[in-house]
Amino acid sequence: MLRLSALYRYPLKSGKGEPLQQIGLDALGLDGDRRWMLVDEASGRFLTQRAVAKMSQLSALWNSAGGLTLSAQGQPALDVPLPGSDAELRGVTIWRDTLRVPDAGDEAGAWLSEFIGKPTRLVQVPLARARTTEAGYGKDDDKVGFADGFPLLLIGQASLDDLSQRIGRPMEMLRFRPNLVIEGSEAFAEDGWKRVRIGDVEFRVVKSCSRCILTTIDPASGERSADREPLATLKTYREQEGDVMFGQNLVNDGVGRLEVGMPVTILE
Repeated sequence: MLRLSALYRYPLKSGKGEPLQQIGLDALGLDGDRRWMLVDEASGRFLTQRAVAKMSQLSALWNSAGGLTLSAQGQPALDVPLPGSDAELRGVTIWRDTLRVPDAGDEAGAWLSEFIGKPTRLVQVPLARARTTEAGYGKDDDKVGFADGFPLLLIGQASLDDLSQRIGRPMEMLRFRPNLVIEGSEAFAEDGWKRVRIGDVEFRVVKSCSRCILTTIDPASGERSADREPLATLKTYREQEGDVMFGQNLVNDGVGRLEVGMPVTILE
């Protein structure tokens, strides 16, 4: 029997992950997932652990008021309110997309600039300003917040176990930043899924996820692995046309609630 064995939310793109027991879904995936992002103040270009590895040590957790609570070693915690309808809009760039989204204000900007070490701003994406998903996959009106390309990422626990066995040491699931972890399937069974139901919500599996250098950063310490694992091993058996694939991108059709332990049904 397949079941949902773990749920993770990443309120800030490329910040620390937040394990959950249950959560709601809206039109952009898990409630509050990757709705906030750091950008370079001068260029508006997005910042991630790919270039700023210390972001792995930045905790940015969703708070009950709908805002964000920032914390990092050596700095006092800061509660950032959800920007109001009158918030200043800032032009930002994420991959090939450019959009104008609410800026979280000077106090958050100063806090993050001190942490990052250069002028940085914090922005938030409301549903009305969301991007469309990567062209050629899914439906034309599928939306995504600040996730790379799609609202949700699913990984089978057996796929990670297979990888860990090949490497010879356990790999942390958080290296791969999934939202949904499925237990009970064979390794990489998710590669063949097209539609999935968890609880009362149906999901479309739209595209395999290509992996980058971010997976080589230890989520606990923020240190990059000297042996380039797990990318080095993945490259030996999960490479397709020059990309290393691990996990599947999903789009949810409809809203509802998810809870760890829910049964998973493969519809197609």
